Amino acid sequence: MTVELNIQGMDQLKRKLDQLSNPKKAKQIARKAGRQAMNLVRDAARTNAKAIDDPETREKIHKNIVTQGGKSRNSNEIVIRVGVKGGAAMNQHSNRAALSGLSGGNTTYWRMLEYGNSHQPAIPFMRPALSQNLDKVTTKFVQVFDAEITKALSGVP
Repeated sequence: MTVELNIQGMDQLKRKLDQLSNPKKAKQIARKAGRQAMNLVRDAARTNAKAIDDPETREKIHKNIVTQGGKSRNSNEIVIRVGVKGGAAMNQHSNRAALSGLSGGNTTYWRMLEYGNSHQPAIPFMRPALSQNLDKVTTKFVQVFDAEITKALSGVP
């Protein structure tokens, strides 16, 4: 007894799977999902920073908190960072004029607030933004990644 099975559309499905198995496409999807997930941390950090920003000064840490892509030595990894523009750039190579031109002003002192020093206790606002939102970040990443994979497999541009 011989059974013949004819499934139409397998070539199209194979092309989509081949496209999805493309490492660049997979990284693109992961990067998009990672950025959207880390935007939750950025928003929480901004909210935390607003609570400690001094309304009397021009400098506003919350305006300088951004989400950025980073680099990794491993080509199979993506890196998404949440940080403060200008960082802690206060050395002989720092361009102080460029730092004052940031939307929130020169906020390189944010590390002293976050970690404290011998004269001032720490007032963390970045670390809690991540630690208190890990579940939300993970859920958001999974939701966006799943939606993008489904969209890529369905062929919707």
